[in-house]
Amino acid sequence: MILTDQQILAEIEKGTIVIQPYDRSCLGTNSYDVHLGKYLATYRDEVLDARKHNEIDTFEIPAEGFVLQPGRLYLGVTEEYTETHATVPFLEGKSSVGRLGIDIHATAGKGDVGFCNHWTLEISVSMPVRIYHNMPIGQLIYFTVQGDVNTLYNRKQNAKYNDKTDKPVESMMWKNKW
Repeated sequence: MILTDQQILAEIEKGTIVIQPYDRSCLGTNSYDVHLGKYLATYRDEVLDARKHNEIDTFEIPAEGFVLQPGRLYLGVTEEYTETHATVPFLEGKSSVGRLGIDIHATAGKGDVGFCNHWTLEISVSMPVRIYHNMPIGQLIYFTVQGDVNTLYNRKQNAKYNDKTDKPVESMMWKNKW
């Protein structure tokens, strides 16, 4: 079940959903709008290796914006820091962003109960498009959970994305045991 605006507000009041900065005008009927943070990153290497640490170069989006190019993966970040302690958050792109040919995630649209951080975005575009810091980029949708959770994400020993940061985080696939 998806939480409504009233339910999201109730969870914020209880402290089980945290959004910083929070702006009441960003709360929709059953979602909360998030914005593009000031940092983007690109991978240094042209060929990525799933078994190795692929390093990134991080840079600030200039005031005049930055033109994203097709065929290139950009890692972005949400301006908002979020915590979700009792629901499952999903991040989806806004329809206005999609209509510009911008995809904000390849596969990582679902968070876990206990996720506490800025969201890293996996941005790709179908044609060149100029983007700006703080532009609306996506919306968080919260789903209820049935049953108890044994280990919240922020307490999971092998969680790879727990370090609090307002910068994009590269793939940590290389840390997996396989």
